[in-house]
Amino acid sequence: MKFKHMLGLLSAAAMSLALTSGALAQQTVKIGAIFPFSGNAASAGNHAKAAIEVAMDIINNDHPELGDFPLAKGAGLPGLGGAKVEVVFADNQGSPATGQNQALRLITEEKVVALTGAYQSGVTLTVSQITEKYGIPLVNGESVAAGLTERGFKWFFRTTPVASDFARDYYDFLTDMKAAGAKVDSVALVHDNTEYGTSVANTITAAFKAKGMANIIDVAYPANATDIQSQVLQLKEKKPDVVIMITYTSDAILFAKTMQAQDYKPPMLLADDAGYSDPSFLKAAGNISVGAFNRSSWSVGKPGSPTAIIAKMYKDKSGDEMDDTAGRQMTGFLVLMEAINRAGSTDPAKIQAALKATDLKPDQLVLGYKGVKFDEKGQNILASGFIIQLQDGQNYVAVWPKATAEKPPVMPYKGW
Repeated sequence: MKFKHMLGLLSAAAMSLALTSGALAQQTVKIGAIFPFSGNAASAGNHAKAAIEVAMDIINNDHPELGDFPLAKGAGLPGLGGAKVEVVFADNQGSPATGQNQALRLITEEKVVALTGAYQSGVTLTVSQITEKYGIPLVNGESVAAGLTERGFKWFFRTTPVASDFARDYYDFLTDMKAAGAKVDSVALVHDNTEYGTSVANTITAAFKAKGMANIIDVAYPANATDIQSQVLQLKEKKPDVVIMITYTSDAILFAKTMQAQDYKPPMLLADDAGYSDPSFLKAAGNISVGAFNRSSWSVGKPGSPTAIIAKMYKDKSGDEMDDTAGRQMTGFLVLMEAINRAGSTDPAKIQAALKATDLKPDQLVLGYKGVKFDEKGQNILASGFIIQLQDGQNYVAVWPKATAEKPPVMPYKGW
């Protein structure tokens, strides 16, 4: 009887273990993703969704073709017994208040364990206030307003380079262009009045003036403008050597078309990513923006490389080529999931601890960062970028720095 009783206990324990393992294997890790799926930035939001869905595919299914790329081997998160990731997408409509409400809903009703998003810096500002209040990690891959990581928040992490990084890159790039014969003495900053536009413009202005570039022209306009003729006329009158465009997609298209209508071409046009990286901008205005410079951290890489394979997955999903913004959004999401896997838990505090301990190398990333390692403010101190140029009206190529350039920069700005 003792033997039979012991055998019964062992059988029950085995069944319990099997049930527990099966339950763990079927566990779902629920993440919230807040992006603009309607409004003037809807194109960017839909491309962000495609980027995250490709990342979900990489995690949830076995992708041996990606080699040692994080979370590609096997199906699901190995640190959580093969648990699959589920993403609940929410539309912020480009509104800080809507983004805040969606964050609250995702946390209290959907019970997400972490969030990513929210594209526009002004929306990320309010979303992060909610995640901070509720103690839920938010990993942001794309918002660049400097102040987001200056608030003493403990649950906000950002993987992208920020405005101060870009200001340094822009200054160094313009210095090299001046050495090559370009005139860069006066700079106009064209920006909207959102958190993104104002913050980036102020950061660039301060950085340039600190370097002795005092001739800075500020050209502000209301976000989602329908008429920017006066701003283009101001540029024509002031005749800056360099125009830096800090604009979202619809505004970038409107400026390109208005510049053409008014026959205005600056000697050099340098875009601060955002709208100029959006595939919908290239379709609508790429052929009248030939020669535009832009910032980026994305490069497709060599054929057969993980980045090239992921780029094809993204194009198959979205119908468009991978761009820098989508790449940065995918990076933020993958960094979050790598931390959750390493934490081996969906407890927000353990995810937070894992994020703080993140130390990813360049070959573990989709983008050309030097790695991912967060400082005490939650900012990735290894984020980096380079300058690309729209030389044929439809495709960007890397042109600076020289060590990583695919082609030399072409001057002056051609436009159309």
